[in-house]
Amino acid sequence: MKKCILIYDDDEEILTVTKLILEKHNYQVLTRTRCDDIIREVNEVNSDLVLMDLWIPRIGGESALQLMKGNEATRNIPVILFSANDTIEEICKRSGADGYLKKPFSVKNLVHLVEKIISKNK
Repeated sequence: MKKCILIYDDDEEILTVTKLILEKHNYQVLTRTRCDDIIREVNEVNSDLVLMDLWIPRIGGESALQLMKGNEATRNIPVILFSANDTIEEICKRSGADGYLKKPFSVKNLVHLVEKIISKNK
């Protein structure tokens, strides 16, 4: 069974490219351009990993991550933050993310990080 990755980003082009890359590596990928109800959405799709932009409309990536990590049903689902923000590493540590990817990123780095985090959480 394919692992499911849920991607949140307000940039449709990044969603499209990232989805194509990860699907090529045999992942099931779902995308969202905004974050309305992170707990419900992550549970509905039975996500194995969330890739979260920091500047996602409605709530913001850091707040969405904190909601996930504070909820019993979603706290163990790994989250990778990805952003062009210069302080992404700091935000990752502060918020409890499982990893981060600075935009722009290489295909190799994206796939490597996703595979590393998903394999660690089997």
